[in-house]
Amino acid sequence: MLVRIEDEGALVIGQLSHAWLSGQLARAWGNESFPAPDPREAVALGAEQHDIGWARADLEPPFNADTGLPRSFLELTVDEHLGIWRGAPELLLSQSLHAALVVSLHGRSLSELRAHASPEHAELLQRHVAEERARQTHLCALLGVSESQLERTRRQMWAWDGISLALCNRWRPFTCKDVPSRDGLVEVELSDRAGGSVTLDPWPFDRDVLEVRCEARRLAMRCEHEAAMRRALEHADPITLDFTLAAA
Repeated sequence: MLVRIEDEGALVIGQLSHAWLSGQLARAWGNESFPAPDPREAVALGAEQHDIGWARADLEPPFNADTGLPRSFLELTVDEHLGIWRGAPELLLSQSLHAALVVSLHGRSLSELRAHASPEHAELLQRHVAEERARQTHLCALLGVSESQLERTRRQMWAWDGISLALCNRWRPFTCKDVPSRDGLVEVELSDRAGGSVTLDPWPFDRDVLEVRCEARRLAMRCEHEAAMRRALEHADPITLDFTLAAA
């Protein structure tokens, strides 16, 4: 769950809604400077569903007693992380093997990142990395995906995820590193423009203006305990977050 803390409460965005936003970015990605997802719709579906392992967890989010709000995805323990990501790709196997591959790639990337940041948990996390690498080898053989295609998709997914998180959390400035372009890996900078729109430089989309959205709930106050937080979330009205991305 994404939790954007505000003066009195917070804006709460489910992981699957943030993932929906990533899918919208993926469907418009690609131009003369940036390769499109390949195959576009299947990979974009994977981007849209990349946090599918969170579906149940977001319905019953744990409580952060220090903030009086739901715990954010940044506060996951290693055990919670593995509980969400182990097996997540299997939830898409009957829908799209390419989409399942995207989920596997992203889960592997996250575990690699955590293993680097938390050496004390590295052995446990590397087991998950090894499991997903084996899954990816199997899926690539079935789909005819090369190692270079696999790595490009992994890095593209990382970029879509980062841009979506930056939009939802208002992270500014924000830089995506090692983004695949037609001339190699580049940095893409996200920044605000006058009038409320956002631009990316260099521009990676197939149109000059892209409208994307996701859904959130607003908690107007911080809660005293988990039961109160769950009730507040249950009764919070959904709101739509609209974002306009425009070429510089």
